[in-house]
Amino acid sequence: MNVIKIKDRQELDRRVPMMPWYVEKFINYKLPDLSPSSLLEYVRDYETFMGWLIAEGLSSAEKVKDVQLIELERLHMDSIDSFRMFLATNPNHSNTRTTITRKLSSLRSLFHYLSQIAEDEEFYPLLKRNVMAKVSIKRTHKPKDTAAKLEGKLLQEEEIHEFLAYIHADYEKDVAENKQALYSYQLNRTRDSCIISLILHSGLRVSEIVNLNTDDIDVKKKLAYVYRKGKNDDTFKTPVYFRQEAVDDLTAYLQMRDSHYKAPKREKALFLAIANGKKEGSRMTKRAIQEMVIKYAKRFGKPYLSVHKLRHSFATDYYLRNDIYMTQEQLGHASPETTQIYAHLTDKTMAEAIDRIKQASEAAN
Repeated sequence: MNVIKIKDRQELDRRVPMMPWYVEKFINYKLPDLSPSSLLEYVRDYETFMGWLIAEGLSSAEKVKDVQLIELERLHMDSIDSFRMFLATNPNHSNTRTTITRKLSSLRSLFHYLSQIAEDEEFYPLLKRNVMAKVSIKRTHKPKDTAAKLEGKLLQEEEIHEFLAYIHADYEKDVAENKQALYSYQLNRTRDSCIISLILHSGLRVSEIVNLNTDDIDVKKKLAYVYRKGKNDDTFKTPVYFRQEAVDDLTAYLQMRDSHYKAPKREKALFLAIANGKKEGSRMTKRAIQEMVIKYAKRFGKPYLSVHKLRHSFATDYYLRNDIYMTQEQLGHASPETTQIYAHLTDKTMAEAIDRIKQASEAAN
């Protein structure tokens, strides 16, 4: 059971009836191929666009659901340029260039479907004129550019151990005067150490961590079985390796999980939290894990760290010891092009790390 996917599907089912009929038709067409999470992003993008059409007087509808196909056909390139500018400058939509590109790509997918695939009863395209076909959407960043942005914002080999040691013990000293923070830390230290250790020694995504159940972990084989991003198959979990360094933290957490978090028998989630006013533990949320990592990162003196940067930290270290294809498989990337980020992170860092590995190998021999 992919918990995040189920929640997104429920939200998708709630939102789609509020969209125009042709958007609902498109979502149903894409449903077998895309995850509910991706389709939910599409719907949100269409809500933004059609709400903008209404606000600008480009649609006579009062509600998004009533925006007509003919109104999409009559759009000029100037309108699309204005929408792009709206996304870039409106204070209520602080969109990065990458986000703007994604939103325009969502629109292009819808317009392409309506003009090239969907037909009316007379076998004519639903959309007779496709303004989005004229829109050029450039790739916003290359692996080398992404690597440059990440430079200096990841944990290096020795820092990985230092960060974990800080969470295990030193954080307690820093919050000793804050009774509430100290209580929360002492209550969740073993769990928090386990989560961060698992990310730093496997490269799992936060969604994969959230979805883990107790029977998805094989400590002896050092494998976690996860639903991989982009794979819309709920019948198969991919085995993902984690390093020996994560075993002790996992073992310690598993030994105390049931009693410490008062886990009901029906609750299969690996990582639990007891919500305010509740007596039993339930599955941790994605947001709770993200905030937990940021909490420790700030005290550690690296406020820019996030769950995803911990994943990048593991991946950079892993890539140094393996090839690009092994790294791609470990991280669950659909394309080796994505994995090329780690080939650029960075020449100096990689040279230093390779030298350390070589020296350690020579000393051992």
